[in-house]
Amino acid sequence: MSTTLSKFDYKEYVDQAVDFDTYLHTMEAEAALKATEGLLAYVPMNLQRVSRILKTYQASSELLSCLKDIKHPLIWLVISENWCGDAAQIVPVMQKIALLSEGKISLKLIYRDAHLPLIDAHLTGGSRSIPKLIQLDSHFNLNAVWGPRPNEAQELVLTLKKNPATAATYSEELHKWYAQNKQNFIERDLIKAIQKSAAFCPDCFI
Repeated sequence: MSTTLSKFDYKEYVDQAVDFDTYLHTMEAEAALKATEGLLAYVPMNLQRVSRILKTYQASSELLSCLKDIKHPLIWLVISENWCGDAAQIVPVMQKIALLSEGKISLKLIYRDAHLPLIDAHLTGGSRSIPKLIQLDSHFNLNAVWGPRPNEAQELVLTLKKNPATAATYSEELHKWYAQNKQNFIERDLIKAIQKSAAFCPDCFI
């Protein structure tokens, strides 16, 4: 969780971030372009994934209990991009959790490519992998970082990329994994992130 950013830096990024509705509207606008080349070509499929998960994801009793136990408000600053397949699988789960928290979690989304110093402070094995959750308290102190995907999915990707026979099609296998797991491991990891916040007293670090 090492970082060179201060809480004042994080506050500036939160101020520049957008809410989920704005993020979704931008994705819808990009999908409507029906691009056939470049990163924008991935947006229509990602929009379908986001829409499906928003409709089908059901929170577990463990998550609901975890949300009730939150003692201090949290900010989820999430580095993302609309073309990112992992973000399409994960961000809608975060949105549903934020809604279920009844104000205890504020979800803010910020685009990676427009804010490279932020992602460069939170690299994954030297890469700018997204989505990346930066969990802050109400005073913008950092208390947890998670992403770009559950450990099991990350190990699957690394294994597939190492094999020349599967490197080119790893994304297909990854999304099959997400479909089979039904957001269970995403939820599990987000519960762990929330629970980490219990060890921090935001008023002690003003």
